[in-house]
Amino acid sequence: MARAQSRYVCQACGAEFLRWEGQCRACENWNTLVETVVTATPRARRAAVGPIAAVAPVPLADVGDGTLPRVATGLAELDRVLGGGIVPGSVVLIGGEPGVGKSTLLLQVAGGIAAGDRAVLYATGEESAAQVRLRAGRLGLIGGGEGPAVDVLATSEVGAIVEAARASGSGLVVVDSIQTMTVDELDGPAGSVGQVRESALRLMELAKADGPAVILVGHVTKDGSIAGPRTLEHLVDAVVELGGDRGGVLRVLRSVKNRFGSTDEIGVFEMRETGLAEVADPGRAFLADRPETEPGSVVAATMEGSRPLLVEVQALVTAAGYGTPARRVSGVDPNRLALLLAVLGRRAGVGLGSHDVYANLAGGLSVSEPGLDLAIALALASSLRDRPIPANTVAVGEVGLLGELRATGGLERRLREAARLGFAQAVVPEAGGRAPVVPGLEVLAVPTLRAAIEATLGAAPIGKARSRPPGPATSSPATARVVG
Repeated sequence: MARAQSRYVCQACGAEFLRWEGQCRACENWNTLVETVVTATPRARRAAVGPIAAVAPVPLADVGDGTLPRVATGLAELDRVLGGGIVPGSVVLIGGEPGVGKSTLLLQVAGGIAAGDRAVLYATGEESAAQVRLRAGRLGLIGGGEGPAVDVLATSEVGAIVEAARASGSGLVVVDSIQTMTVDELDGPAGSVGQVRESALRLMELAKADGPAVILVGHVTKDGSIAGPRTLEHLVDAVVELGGDRGGVLRVLRSVKNRFGSTDEIGVFEMRETGLAEVADPGRAFLADRPETEPGSVVAATMEGSRPLLVEVQALVTAAGYGTPARRVSGVDPNRLALLLAVLGRRAGVGLGSHDVYANLAGGLSVSEPGLDLAIALALASSLRDRPIPANTVAVGEVGLLGELRATGGLERRLREAARLGFAQAVVPEAGGRAPVVPGLEVLAVPTLRAAIEATLGAAPIGKARSRPPGPATSSPATARVVG
């Protein structure tokens, strides 16, 4: 019998040390070494696997077609994020904040797969079978044909899950969560680096050898990253994050890694008493309850993959009381905000160095594309002047360090979506040639950020508020108008 040994394992990178140290020498993180009891069993495991079969290389031209079958989950938004559905034999990791709806989403997926005459195993190490049954009843999965086709296994032992999946011939295995799983051969506690890594490896071997798709639920740390070693994300085929404001009703599903599809698509859901419901019109969902006559609010036309999405950018500028001015953002890259503040002060005459600045994307959405720059800058200028931008105006464009506006991809698709939602005016960069003509939408093509501010807010003195009823914006001589 192998002798148990104690090691100090870094919870951030997985490095092992014989003695405790305050700082990990591998990743340089502090206070991440945790004592873990491990049992070395590489020889026994290698003997159980058997002799290694001879593998011969195959010419690339002789490799078969790489088209992979897809299994619909019953949720079109999730299928969109995954690239068309779940690939049999793949491993998917889903992360998110506590209470955001991960378990609810996966139980709905289990019901959707079971409705397609496929056996499903739902393994949970956090809840009892009775608790899973209560949630399934709330989701309406008990009365239909999904209930008998979904097997619930309340255990935290990976070996039992693998045996049950092989015995039932499951087409989908859901594990909630990977941080609660343990392997009998290891004596470390659940959630340790060794247990998480070995549990994920065993489940990956199940998926690759027997063909069922495996979905793992992952906890997140305080900074929003998935807990556990980075090797966990390298083992799986796809990493999906479910986010959104817990106090709100909208949930956004985004792919971080996907070996079988794009990572640019998003899915939008609405949290209801009966579970997560797909949002039929995501472009309109993030504009609900938008104030139309308040300064500091601008609608931006963004692109998430192949889907144009309109979001409300909110900004608040106030005089700093004392000390260093505050810079607070939500859903916006703070480094991008710092760049825009510098460009506004140096190139557009909007000095915000002595003001507290707050920027937010309504609805709990996070967007990092540069096409959001113009809307953020206009919202900041609007809040500083205390003058609202016309509510029927949408903005899109990247701001350069010289104050120029740069073109963004998919401009025509963004503007057509804005026209469909009832917007009458769009501010776009003049760069990139002739602005697209969209029926029902007046396109203002401007060359610089200063010209965009003058076109939407007028040429009033910066920093002095002046009341004016909302109406058509005053255009500057440097503004080109294209009316569709």
